[in-house]
Amino acid sequence: MFNLYDTTMTIPRRMATPLAKAAQHYPVITLTGPRQSGKTTLVKSAFPKAKYVSLEAPDQRSFALEDPRGFLRQFPGPVILDEVQRVPDLFSYIQGIVDESPVPGHFILTGSQNFLLLNNISQTLAGRCAVLHLLPLALCELARHGAIVPASLGAVHRNRKQAKGELLEILHTGLYPRVHGPGISADDWLANYVRTYIERDVREVLNIGDTEAFYRFLRLCAGRTGQPLNLTSLATDCGISHTTARRWLALLEASFIVCQLRPHHRNYSKRLIKSPKLYFYDTGLLCYLLRIRSPADLAGHASRGAIFESFVIAELIKSFFNRAVEADLYFWRDSTGHEVDILVDTGELPLPIEIKSGETIAADFMGGLNFWRNLAGSPTAPAALVYGGDGSYMRSGVAVHSWRDL
Repeated sequence: MFNLYDTTMTIPRRMATPLAKAAQHYPVITLTGPRQSGKTTLVKSAFPKAKYVSLEAPDQRSFALEDPRGFLRQFPGPVILDEVQRVPDLFSYIQGIVDESPVPGHFILTGSQNFLLLNNISQTLAGRCAVLHLLPLALCELARHGAIVPASLGAVHRNRKQAKGELLEILHTGLYPRVHGPGISADDWLANYVRTYIERDVREVLNIGDTEAFYRFLRLCAGRTGQPLNLTSLATDCGISHTTARRWLALLEASFIVCQLRPHHRNYSKRLIKSPKLYFYDTGLLCYLLRIRSPADLAGHASRGAIFESFVIAELIKSFFNRAVEADLYFWRDSTGHEVDILVDTGELPLPIEIKSGETIAADFMGGLNFWRNLAGSPTAPAALVYGGDGSYMRSGVAVHSWRDL
């Protein structure tokens, strides 16, 4: 069991600051994210004086469904409504209350169904609501060191505190908060997570009766991590229609299980790969789906590189989300095979980042970065490489970062 950090105390979350700031300006604050990412713990800690109500509780849900006005009338002051997507009609009634009295921080809403929440927010609470996304723990939160801003990776920051631990153990365990609690088996917890949470959400939201086919689809997605998405091939291999594959993938995205990295298209070449790439937000869940049962199994696994790539991309996305900023990350690849794993849109020339799981830097690791910089007309522009080793330094005009820097 990976237990290199002190998990006996509540782990401070970076999201606490933007969450508190939003509550000073908006009458409604919505926090979304995957199940078990720590949303409830965070909002209770951030708003200790707010009344807490879980709409997972049958009695509270029944009250809210049968008498929404009476239900909301109980809360003249700040209230946390957990899993609010369970009673979607509440959004319209909340709109009426905040239109009449737009007190900042009145309603704090949480939910693990992003598309249900956002559909209702866009229809009823647009302009009245701040929406933030909480993913599983960031490495910097677990290690309790300062977060890095993706756009700053073009330089090496001296005297920076680094994360401890072993990379393969972190990749295998993942970063859901619960798996870092005392006495928790990551494999057992993740198995329960898939059975209890994903299955329930799938059945409730999309009414999918064939959960075996859905699990097969989920595992096939895991096997395609880091690859350009081909929905036709994915649907064929799973034995489902293209339309069904698209719907199921949308569900996985809305549940914050997977994300798609879009290709960059700023005229650096006319022969670009246009399909997005598929990644998982949590490598522990990814390893579980790939049936990688120990860090030792991961060491020589064919998917090790893709898993490490997924880890780095998820950490960078968390860095954006934890500052309440949309993740401006892309990849670049032309039809001849030249590729850059990540382009961070900085508003000017994007910052190219290469990802390598190896512990030793080889000269050809810089090939894609140098090709892209030359193509962009800026051969000495900042560039970065994140790898599976420990040292961080400049090499050949590229900032080389250990995974521990993230």
